Amino acid sequence: MTALSAIDSERIEAAVAKAEEGSTGEIVCVVAGEVSTYRETPLVAGLVAALVVPPVALALGLHPLAAAGGGWTVAQSSALEGQLALALGAYALAQTALFALVGGVVSIPAVRRALTPSFLKTGRVRKAARQQFAAVSSRAVGSETGILIFVAAVDRRVELVADAGIHEKVGPALWQDAAAAIGKAMRTGDPTAGIVTAVGLCGEALRQHFPAEGPTSNVISNRPLEI
Repeated sequence: MTALSAIDSERIEAAVAKAEEGSTGEIVCVVAGEVSTYRETPLVAGLVAALVVPPVALALGLHPLAAAGGGWTVAQSSALEGQLALALGAYALAQTALFALVGGVVSIPAVRRALTPSFLKTGRVRKAARQQFAAVSSRAVGSETGILIFVAAVDRRVELVADAGIHEKVGPALWQDAAAAIGKAMRTGDPTAGIVTAVGLCGEALRQHFPAEGPTSNVISNRPLEI
């Protein structure tokens, strides 16, 4: 079962509908696969290998000149220039081969995900969440108390973005608790349960701070958006 197939859209849709009852707020859930291909990860890994491994090999005693034919004497000094060119060529070839080999291996999705730094994943997920929030906000005319729950299933990251009105009322604690609930559920294999819990927490905050005084209209669909 893939990360996205483990998401139960119907359960989330029902949770959002219930959470929005009695408030003027809107809750939108977006579920993404992998938000970026992180192309820099295999490039950096290849560059590091190409720049670090050859000099380390030389320091450990692997010398191209020695491998090409041993030491040299004064009588052989005229051949030194050719040997140096050969050694430099071998060094450059080794760097190129290492770059291609390591870059290719790290390009394998599972390896790339394991080696991509956490801060880079967090930054990309945060950027994607804000882009989705901006897109949703442009369609939610008349709503200024919207909350976006962005779940990057493959990256295993969660971001919550909210309009300034609700954020000023609840502060960061609510978003941290909601994100923690989803993160915990991801680790136990039922991300939907965590999303439902997070939706419930957001719904309680909306009813407390932005209660509805009459009938409300559903501006955005309750069904989670999968991208």
